[in-house]
Amino acid sequence: MVRLADLPDQEREHFLAKVPVLPSFPGRPFVKGPPLQQRRVAIVTTAGLHRRTDRPFAAGAGGMDYRVIPGDASAGDLSVSHVSVNFDRTGMQADWNVAFPLDRLKELARDKVIGSVAAFHYSFMGAISPVTKYETKARELAGMLRQDRVDAVVLSPV
Repeated sequence: MVRLADLPDQEREHFLAKVPVLPSFPGRPFVKGPPLQQRRVAIVTTAGLHRRTDRPFAAGAGGMDYRVIPGDASAGDLSVSHVSVNFDRTGMQADWNVAFPLDRLKELARDKVIGSVAAFHYSFMGAISPVTKYETKARELAGMLRQDRVDAVVLSPV
């Protein structure tokens, strides 16, 4: 990921101008739940990952769609169609766990640090407006996570 200090002045100012319009969230975002050793964990990423057989992400889609990635997927099953020119793929090409730590979750489950790994994980395409309204998709995703008995999520913003 590129650092703000490394961007040309005009592009850095463009990104910094977005900060005042970022949404704020009232209330407490976290709730209590079972101990970590009993939690079922899923991954939600904005890396633009999808199975090779899935429809790629497209520019201008508004960032409101996502792809479902099965828990038994391997790195060879996935492709990246993130459209941002600022998205550096090199780390993820070397190790997909940089943006999608499924192997690490499986290790944590094997070592009994977490209870289990979810059957499904979810990928959005980042590089969208910070004021995009996600509530409809968030509720849809929450329903699918609930159906999979997920009670903890690793958020992997890219």
